[in-house]
Amino acid sequence: MLAAAVVIVMGLSLAIQSVTAAEDSRELVKLPPMMQQHMLANMRDHLVALDEILGELAAGRTDKAAEIAEKRLGMSSLSLHGAAHLGKFMPETMGKIGTQMHRAASRFVITAQDAELDPSKDSQRKVYRALQQVTENCNACHQAYRIR
Repeated sequence: MLAAAVVIVMGLSLAIQSVTAAEDSRELVKLPPMMQQHMLANMRDHLVALDEILGELAAGRTDKAAEIAEKRLGMSSLSLHGAAHLGKFMPETMGKIGTQMHRAASRFVITAQDAELDPSKDSQRKVYRALQQVTENCNACHQAYRIR
């Protein structure tokens, strides 16, 4: 009886996943396999950087969070991520969202540095709002585009 229930649940799970994939209305961006792997590696690094930034903020090290943000997400990180090569394959709007994310990360750095000089609750709220402006661009892109 338990085995039958497990099989039914697994079957329903697979069916739901199939329907979800078929209903994915995001624009498919076709990339050469090497570029696809490069982009995925960049996105994974962005997630790791965001996690590290949050960890530094939680530890009260706003200056370290700012350093990570600029090096890994900010405008100065573009060459590290090969943005010039990847940008050629992106739809124009996707590229604009990416640029907005990088600019938001650099603005976060300024806000975080300002908060180091004025560590008030209001400054900390500004820091988290600035970080949210980074992630809202990530979300916008991931909601609109897919590469597989």
